[in-house]
Amino acid sequence: MGIKARSRWEIILDTLRGIHEEGGAAKKTRIMQNAYLDWRNFKKYFDFLLEHGFIEEVDSGGVSSEYRLTDKGKEIMQKLLEIERMLR
Repeated sequence: MGIKARSRWEIILDTLRGIHEEGGAAKKTRIMQNAYLDWRNFKKYFDFLLEHGFIEEVDSGGVSSEYRLTDKGKEIMQKLLEIERMLR
């Protein structure tokens, strides 16, 4: 049996979870790795989350930026986790 493609909401959940599991803030590369996405797909979903206020850039004091979940991002992650549990 082949690998099942993830739905859009599963990819969004994996991306949000990737930030959450890094202690609340993470750099783009780490988020991309945690979500198991290539750069092209990561950029599409990351930009969507940023533009809709689910994640925000934070000043980490380092060379590259870090990103964290907003309250809106935490809320949608919880709702997506509930849906995931219901469907399994």
